[in-house]
Formats: sequence, C-alpha cells, structure tokens
Amino acid sequence: MNQHPFHRPATPPEDSLCSREKLYFAVDNTSLGAVLVASSIKGVVCIILGDEPAQLIQNVQDRFPAASMINAGADYKSKIARVIAMVETPGIDLDLPLDIRGTAFQQQVWQALRAIPPGQTMSYTDVALHIDRPTSARAVAGACAANGIAVAIPCHRVVRQDGALSGYRWGIERKRILLAREADNMTNGLMPADNSPPQI
Repeated sequence: MNQHPFHRPATPPEDSLCSREKLYFAVDNTSLGAVLVASSIKGVVCIILGDEPAQLIQNVQDRFPAASMINAGADYKSKIARVIAMVETPGIDLDLPLDIRGTAFQQQVWQALRAIPPGQTMSYTDVALHIDRPTSARAVAGACAANGIAVAIPCHRVVRQDGALSGYRWGIERKRILLAREADNMTNGLMPADNSPPQI
C-alpha cells in the first residue's frame, strides 16, 4: 500500500525522551591522568581513568547508550574531589555510594574485590576459590576487565598467580602506581594495618 503523500512518520513522544535515565558526570585531573565520574540517582556508576577527557566521555556514552549524559559541572565538585582523594590515596574509605551494574557473576566478583584489604593482593585463582568457583579464574579475569568503577572496586589488587601484574583496564602503569601507593600508605601509617587474609 502506498503512503499518503502527506503522511509523516511518527516522532517519539516527549515522555519517552524525558524518561531516559539521567547520568551526571564531571571530568577532572589527577596525578594518574584524567578521571571521569558519572552517577545515577542511586550512586556512582562509573569511575574511569585515561589520558584524554573526550575519550572518557565517549567511553561512558558507549557504556550507557540509552542514558542522557548531563555535565554536572560545579554541582559535582564534592563528589569528584572524593574520587580524586581515592586515586591519590588508594585504600582510604570515603563511603562513596555506588550503583553497581553487571551480571550476577560480575557482581559476585566485584563484591569479593571490595573485601581485599588495602595493601594486599589476590590472584585470579584465589578470587575464584573464595567465591566457590574454583575453575573460573579466566571468568574472574573477565569480570575484572569489565569493571567500570576504578579504585572504588579495586580490581588493581588482583594479580597473576606468580604475583606479576597483569592486564588493567586503565593501564598496567596505573595499576603499579596504585599498588605502590597503598603499600607506602601502610608503611607510613596512613591506613590501619590488616594482616589477616581477605574475608570474602
């Protein structure tokens, strides 16, 4: 059937545009490069590190394609300041509210990572054993790679079985620096010592 010559395709109702999730974000600088923090009304959904702010913004847009990104600007200063403090002094507890999104397995792994004390590391195999998935070391590594909330979910504390550093979404050098800072903070008494094994 031919379309009527004056037929116009339907446009999305304004309500559908208004109903899109709003994510508020801000970008700032740290000693490890640029950092972008994005939050929903529930909490932080994304903390990403990189070199170019434009790339970080594109990364978040790709990660949440259905969301409406809103540059929070000055209204976001206190939250991004807390994240910068976590980057500069990893391991300090700033009680940052998080909106953690992922599969059930990913969330299980990420919860395990948050239980690793500052200054300590675990291997991918160790994490797999602690979550009662002893044959899932590769899947644990995949969950670490999928983590989009740097530092607050400390995937930098997971290493190879031999202790060597392995892939880190935001670069091996950043991972090395974060671990070194945590070790220094423990040595200098900036964080309470915890010599017990991670409770997962």
